[in-house]
Amino acid sequence: MNIRFLETFVWLARLRSFRLTAERQHATQAAISSRISALEVELGVRLFERGPKEVSLTQEGTKALPFAEQIVQLNRAMIETVGDRTKVAGLLRLASIESVVHTWLPELLKRVREEYPNVTVELTGDTSANLALEIAHGHVDTAFLTAQVNGADVGNILLGSLPMCWIASPTLNLPDEPLTEHELAAFQIVGFARHSQPHNYLVQMFAAAGETAVQINCLSSAAAIIRLVVDGFGIAVVPAAFVMGELANGQLQALKVTHEVPALPLYVSYRRSPDSLLPESIARVARAVMFDYSTRHGKQFARATASED
Repeated sequence: MNIRFLETFVWLARLRSFRLTAERQHATQAAISSRISALEVELGVRLFERGPKEVSLTQEGTKALPFAEQIVQLNRAMIETVGDRTKVAGLLRLASIESVVHTWLPELLKRVREEYPNVTVELTGDTSANLALEIAHGHVDTAFLTAQVNGADVGNILLGSLPMCWIASPTLNLPDEPLTEHELAAFQIVGFARHSQPHNYLVQMFAAAGETAVQINCLSSAAAIIRLVVDGFGIAVVPAAFVMGELANGQLQALKVTHEVPALPLYVSYRRSPDSLLPESIARVARAVMFDYSTRHGKQFARATASED
Protein backbone atom coordinates (compact mmCIF):
# COMPACT_ATOMS: atom_id res chain seq x y z
CA MET A 1 0.00 0.00 0.00
CA ASN A 2 1.44 3.37 -1.05
CA ILE A 3 2.29 5.54 1.99
CA ARG A 4 1.97 8.71 -0.07
CA PHE A 5 -1.58 7.74 -1.02
CA LEU A 6 -2.40 7.19 2.66
CA GLU A 7 -0.99 10.62 3.52
CA THR A 8 -3.23 12.12 0.85
CA PHE A 9 -6.22 10.24 2.30
CA VAL A 10 -5.48 11.62 5.80
CA TRP A 11 -5.11 15.20 4.55
CA LEU A 12 -8.26 15.05 2.44
CA ALA A 13 -10.17 13.69 5.44
CA ARG A 14 -8.98 16.66 7.48
CA LEU A 15 -9.30 19.44 4.92
CA ARG A 16 -12.37 18.08 3.05
CA SER A 17 -11.22 19.82 -0.10
CA PHE A 18 -9.31 18.53 -3.12
CA ARG A 19 -8.00 22.05 -3.76
CA LEU A 20 -6.66 22.56 -0.22
CA THR A 21 -5.20 19.06 -0.13
CA ALA A 22 -3.49 19.66 -3.48
CA GLU A 23 -2.00 22.91 -2.15
CA ARG A 24 -0.85 21.21 1.05
CA GLN A 25 0.84 18.37 -0.85
CA HIS A 26 2.17 20.53 -3.69
CA ALA A 27 0.28 18.50 -6.30
CA THR A 28 -2.50 19.02 -8.79
CA GLN A 29 -6.12 18.29 -7.91
CA ALA A 30 -6.09 15.63 -10.62
CA ALA A 31 -3.15 13.91 -8.90
CA ILE A 32 -4.96 13.98 -5.55
CA SER A 33 -8.10 12.53 -7.11
CA SER A 34 -6.05 9.82 -8.82
CA ARG A 35 -4.38 8.80 -5.54
CA ILE A 36 -7.72 8.55 -3.74
CA SER A 37 -9.26 6.57 -6.60
CA ALA A 38 -6.31 4.15 -6.60
CA LEU A 39 -6.63 3.68 -2.83
CA GLU A 40 -10.39 3.06 -3.12
CA VAL A 41 -9.77 0.44 -5.83
CA GLU A 42 -7.14 -1.28 -3.68
CA LEU A 43 -9.43 -1.36 -0.64
CA GLY A 44 -12.55 -2.15 -2.67
CA VAL A 45 -14.65 0.56 -0.98
CA ARG A 46 -15.56 4.21 -1.43
CA LEU A 47 -13.73 6.38 1.10
CA PHE A 48 -15.38 9.75 0.32
CA GLU A 49 -18.69 11.19 -0.75
CA ARG A 50 -18.01 13.94 -3.30
CA GLY A 51 -20.12 17.06 -2.75
CA PRO A 52 -20.31 20.31 -4.75
CA LYS A 53 -18.07 22.22 -2.32
CA GLU A 54 -16.41 19.64 -0.10
CA VAL A 55 -16.00 15.92 0.46
CA SER A 56 -16.99 13.87 3.48
CA LEU A 57 -15.93 10.46 4.72
CA THR A 58 -18.13 7.49 4.04
CA GLN A 59 -18.77 4.94 6.78
CA GLU A 60 -15.91 2.84 5.38
CA GLY A 61 -13.69 5.91 5.17
CA THR A 62 -14.36 6.72 8.81
CA LYS A 63 -13.30 3.19 9.76
CA ALA A 64 -10.17 3.39 7.60
CA LEU A 65 -8.96 6.80 8.81
CA PRO A 66 -7.45 5.80 12.21
CA PHE A 67 -5.57 2.93 10.58
CA ALA A 68 -4.21 5.25 7.88
CA GLU A 69 -3.14 7.78 10.53
CA GLN A 70 -1.32 5.08 12.49
CA ILE A 71 0.48 3.76 9.41
CA VAL A 72 1.57 7.26 8.35
CA GLN A 73 2.75 8.12 11.87
CA LEU A 74 4.66 4.84 12.22
CA ASN A 75 6.32 5.45 8.88
CA ARG A 76 7.36 8.94 9.95
CA ALA A 77 8.52 7.68 13.35
CA MET A 78 10.70 5.02 11.72
CA ILE A 79 12.27 7.58 9.40
CA GLU A 80 12.83 10.00 12.29
CA THR A 81 14.30 7.37 14.62
CA VAL A 82 16.33 5.23 12.22
CA GLY A 83 16.98 7.67 9.40
CA ASP A 84 19.75 10.24 9.06
CA ARG A 85 18.56 13.49 10.66
CA THR A 86 21.00 15.49 8.53
CA LYS A 87 18.88 14.55 5.51
CA VAL A 88 15.67 15.95 7.01
CA ALA A 89 14.82 19.18 5.17
CA GLY A 90 12.04 21.74 5.25
CA LEU A 91 10.77 24.79 7.08
CA LEU A 92 10.14 24.84 10.84
CA ARG A 93 8.01 27.75 12.05
CA LEU A 94 9.19 28.22 15.64
CA ALA A 95 7.70 30.76 18.05
CA SER A 96 8.53 31.69 21.62
CA ILE A 97 7.72 33.96 24.52
CA GLU A 98 10.55 36.23 25.73
CA SER A 99 11.16 34.15 28.84
CA VAL A 100 12.57 31.39 26.65
CA VAL A 101 14.34 33.78 24.25
CA HIS A 102 16.31 35.23 27.17
CA THR A 103 17.23 31.88 28.70
CA TRP A 104 17.81 28.66 26.74
CA LEU A 105 16.44 29.34 23.24
CA PRO A 106 19.93 30.07 21.80
CA GLU A 107 21.07 26.64 23.02
CA LEU A 108 18.08 25.00 21.35
CA LEU A 109 18.75 26.74 18.04
CA LYS A 110 22.36 25.58 18.18
CA ARG A 111 21.22 21.98 18.82
CA VAL A 112 18.73 22.16 15.95
CA ARG A 113 21.41 23.44 13.57
CA GLU A 114 23.70 20.57 14.58
CA GLU A 115 21.09 17.78 14.36
CA TYR A 116 19.00 19.13 11.46
CA PRO A 117 21.40 21.17 9.30
CA ASN A 118 19.02 21.17 6.33
CA VAL A 119 16.01 22.47 8.27
CA THR A 120 15.30 26.20 7.94
CA VAL A 121 14.00 27.78 11.16
CA GLU A 122 11.61 30.73 10.89
CA LEU A 123 11.59 32.34 14.34
CA THR A 124 8.98 34.69 15.81
CA GLY A 125 8.26 36.01 19.29
CA ASP A 126 4.99 37.04 20.94
CA THR A 127 2.85 36.69 24.06
CA SER A 128 1.51 33.31 25.11
CA ALA A 129 -2.06 34.30 24.24
CA ASN A 130 -1.12 35.24 20.69
CA LEU A 131 1.10 32.19 20.22
CA ALA A 132 -1.71 29.89 21.35
CA LEU A 133 -3.90 31.29 18.58
CA GLU A 134 -1.10 31.03 16.02
CA ILE A 135 -0.44 27.36 16.68
CA ALA A 136 -4.15 26.50 16.98
CA HIS A 137 -4.74 28.03 13.53
CA GLY A 138 -1.77 26.23 12.01
CA HIS A 139 0.40 29.32 11.46
CA VAL A 140 3.16 28.01 13.76
CA ASP A 141 4.63 24.48 14.00
CA THR A 142 6.22 24.57 17.48
CA ALA A 143 5.78 27.18 20.22
CA PHE A 144 7.08 27.84 23.73
CA LEU A 145 4.48 29.42 25.99
CA THR A 146 3.07 29.44 29.52
CA ALA A 147 -0.06 27.30 29.05
CA GLN A 148 -1.21 24.30 27.04
CA VAL A 149 -2.95 24.79 23.71
CA ASN A 150 -6.19 22.88 23.15
CA GLY A 151 -6.86 21.18 19.83
CA ALA A 152 -7.07 17.73 18.31
CA ASP A 153 -4.05 18.44 16.09
CA VAL A 154 -1.91 19.95 18.86
CA GLY A 155 0.37 18.16 21.31
CA ASN A 156 1.70 19.64 24.56
CA ILE A 157 4.72 18.83 26.74
CA LEU A 158 5.37 20.42 30.14
CA LEU A 159 9.00 21.56 30.08
CA GLY A 160 9.18 22.85 33.65
CA SER A 161 9.18 26.36 35.10
CA LEU A 162 11.28 29.46 35.68
CA PRO A 163 11.36 30.74 39.30
CA MET A 164 10.43 34.43 39.55
CA CYS A 165 11.89 37.04 41.87
CA TRP A 166 11.42 40.70 42.71
CA ILE A 167 14.38 42.87 41.70
CA ALA A 168 15.51 46.44 42.32
CA SER A 169 18.53 48.65 41.89
CA PRO A 170 20.78 48.85 44.98
CA THR A 171 20.63 52.64 44.54
CA LEU A 172 17.07 52.52 45.93
CA ASN A 173 18.53 51.37 49.28
CA LEU A 174 15.73 48.90 49.99
CA PRO A 175 16.02 46.99 53.27
CA ASP A 176 17.23 43.40 53.46
CA GLU A 177 13.98 42.24 55.06
CA PRO A 178 10.69 40.98 53.59
CA LEU A 179 8.61 43.69 51.94
CA THR A 180 4.82 43.70 52.08
CA GLU A 181 2.51 44.34 49.14
CA HIS A 182 1.86 47.81 50.59
CA GLU A 183 5.59 48.59 50.60
CA LEU A 184 6.05 47.29 47.05
CA ALA A 185 3.10 49.36 45.82
CA ALA A 186 4.89 52.56 46.81
CA PHE A 187 7.24 52.12 43.84
CA GLN A 188 6.75 52.23 40.10
CA ILE A 189 6.22 48.62 39.01
CA VAL A 190 7.81 47.63 35.71
CA GLY A 191 5.99 44.63 34.26
CA PHE A 192 5.41 42.50 31.19
CA ALA A 193 2.67 42.96 28.60
CA ARG A 194 -0.94 43.17 29.73
CA HIS A 195 -2.72 39.84 30.20
CA SER A 196 0.57 37.93 30.30
CA GLN A 197 0.93 35.54 33.22
CA PRO A 198 3.38 37.79 35.14
CA HIS A 199 1.09 40.79 34.61
CA ASN A 200 -1.96 38.85 35.81
CA TYR A 201 -0.01 37.82 38.92
CA LEU A 202 0.77 41.47 39.74
CA VAL A 203 -2.80 42.64 39.20
CA GLN A 204 -4.29 39.86 41.32
CA MET A 205 -1.70 40.19 44.11
CA PHE A 206 -2.13 43.94 44.53
CA ALA A 207 -5.94 43.69 44.21
CA ALA A 208 -6.04 41.05 46.96
CA ALA A 209 -3.99 43.36 49.18
CA GLY A 210 -6.30 46.31 48.48
CA GLU A 211 -3.61 48.27 46.66
CA THR A 212 -5.76 49.72 43.88
CA ALA A 213 -3.59 52.81 43.22
CA VAL A 214 -0.42 50.93 42.34
CA GLN A 215 1.26 52.01 39.08
CA ILE A 216 2.08 49.02 36.81
CA ASN A 217 3.98 49.93 33.65
CA CYS A 218 3.56 47.28 30.93
CA LEU A 219 6.42 46.69 28.51
CA SER A 220 6.80 44.11 25.75
CA SER A 221 10.59 43.92 26.03
CA ALA A 222 12.38 42.07 28.81
CA ALA A 223 15.57 43.99 28.02
CA ALA A 224 13.71 47.27 28.52
CA ILE A 225 12.30 46.08 31.86
CA ILE A 226 15.76 45.17 33.13
CA ARG A 227 17.25 48.45 31.85
CA LEU A 228 14.65 50.56 33.67
CA VAL A 229 15.11 48.65 36.91
CA VAL A 230 18.92 48.88 36.74
CA ASP A 231 18.55 52.64 36.25
CA GLY A 232 16.36 52.88 39.36
CA PHE A 233 13.08 53.82 37.65
CA GLY A 234 11.14 51.16 39.53
CA ILE A 235 11.06 47.54 40.67
CA ALA A 236 9.98 44.40 38.83
CA VAL A 237 9.24 40.71 39.15
CA VAL A 238 11.03 38.65 36.47
CA PRO A 239 12.39 35.15 35.98
CA ALA A 240 15.60 35.01 38.03
CA ALA A 241 17.37 33.47 35.03
CA PHE A 242 16.93 36.79 33.17
CA VAL A 243 19.17 38.65 35.57
CA MET A 244 21.82 36.15 36.66
CA GLY A 245 24.60 38.47 35.49
CA GLU A 246 23.13 41.64 36.99
CA LEU A 247 22.58 39.94 40.35
CA ALA A 248 26.11 38.57 40.34
CA ASN A 249 27.80 41.89 39.52
CA GLY A 250 25.70 43.97 41.90
CA GLN A 251 23.70 45.95 39.33
CA LEU A 252 20.53 44.46 40.80
CA GLN A 253 19.45 42.97 44.10
CA ALA A 254 16.83 40.30 44.71
CA LEU A 255 14.17 41.53 47.10
CA LYS A 256 12.68 39.53 49.93
CA VAL A 257 8.87 39.65 50.06
CA THR A 258 6.22 38.45 52.48
CA HIS A 259 4.27 36.53 49.85
CA GLU A 260 5.15 33.55 47.66
CA VAL A 261 6.06 34.43 44.07
CA PRO A 262 4.77 31.72 41.70
CA ALA A 263 7.15 30.24 39.15
CA LEU A 264 6.46 30.78 35.46
CA PRO A 265 5.36 27.48 33.85
CA LEU A 266 6.76 26.61 30.43
CA TYR A 267 5.11 24.36 27.84
CA VAL A 268 6.02 23.43 24.32
CA SER A 269 3.07 22.99 21.97
CA TYR A 270 3.45 21.48 18.52
CA ARG A 271 1.35 20.69 15.48
CA ARG A 272 0.66 17.02 14.80
CA SER A 273 0.91 16.38 11.08
CA PRO A 274 0.73 13.30 8.86
CA ASP A 275 3.47 14.89 6.74
CA SER A 276 6.17 15.31 9.37
CA LEU A 277 7.18 14.49 12.92
CA LEU A 278 9.68 17.37 12.94
CA PRO A 279 7.60 19.72 15.19
CA GLU A 280 7.23 16.97 17.83
CA SER A 281 10.90 16.01 17.48
CA ILE A 282 11.97 19.61 18.07
CA ALA A 283 9.66 19.74 21.09
CA ARG A 284 11.48 16.77 22.61
CA VAL A 285 14.87 18.31 21.83
CA ALA A 286 13.66 21.42 23.69
CA ARG A 287 12.77 19.29 26.69
CA ALA A 288 16.32 17.93 26.79
CA VAL A 289 17.80 21.43 26.35
CA MET A 290 15.80 22.87 29.26
CA PHE A 291 16.77 19.90 31.42
CA ASP A 292 20.44 20.58 30.65
CA TYR A 293 19.94 24.30 31.36
CA SER A 294 18.36 23.56 34.73
CA THR A 295 21.10 21.10 35.67
CA ARG A 296 23.82 23.57 34.76
CA HIS A 297 22.40 26.69 36.44
CA GLY A 298 20.47 25.22 39.37
CA LYS A 299 16.84 25.09 40.48
CA GLN A 300 16.89 28.69 41.66
CA PHE A 301 16.94 29.66 37.98
CA ALA A 302 15.14 26.81 36.17
CA ARG A 303 13.18 23.72 37.17
CA ALA A 304 12.86 21.16 34.40
CA THR A 305 10.78 18.04 34.09
CA ALA A 306 12.79 14.84 33.64
CA SER A 307 14.29 14.53 30.16
CA GLU A 308 13.40 11.51 28.04
CA ASP A 309 16.20 12.14 25.56
